[in-house]
Amino acid sequence: MNSDSDLQIAGDILEVPHLLQPAREHPATVAEFVGLARAIAADRSQWEHLVQYDAASRWYHRLRTGPGYEVWLLSWVPGQGSGLHDHGRSSGVLTLLEGELTERTERGSRALGAGAQRVFAPGYVHEVVNDSLQPAVSLHVYYPGLTEMPMHAAQCAAATADGVAEDVVTA
Repeated sequence: MNSDSDLQIAGDILEVPHLLQPAREHPATVAEFVGLARAIAADRSQWEHLVQYDAASRWYHRLRTGPGYEVWLLSWVPGQGSGLHDHGRSSGVLTLLEGELTERTERGSRALGAGAQRVFAPGYVHEVVNDSLQPAVSLHVYYPGLTEMPMHAAQCAAATADGVAEDVVTA
């Protein structure tokens, strides 16, 4: 009887080069953008020396660009937040590199710790805040590149019962 658990590869897949997909020079799918963010997060030498903290406002630095996308590095001192906003026509991947942030949406609040990732579609409304007592650093990938960030006046809902939504990804 065959089942999914019976599936095996016979031989070495590397011996069948016509079945292998060449690595893309630039990401093109949500999964590839998530992978790009994880790869940058894992290689601290790409970003750690650039981080600065600004007591007056969130600090940000465009780390990389590619065909139709941008990668941004942000720092957040305690109490700093983004305000309730969306990213216009851009999709995004938010990856927390250090510290803790809180994301608030109309569905509630969720705590994000180092390694957490959030993937969002165009028009997704949220607010990100450093409610902790320590600074935080985050990485943001936008596709297409961020051209607008409309602000919203409404307040986000209170925290959910467990404080964590099912779409939070942790490393």
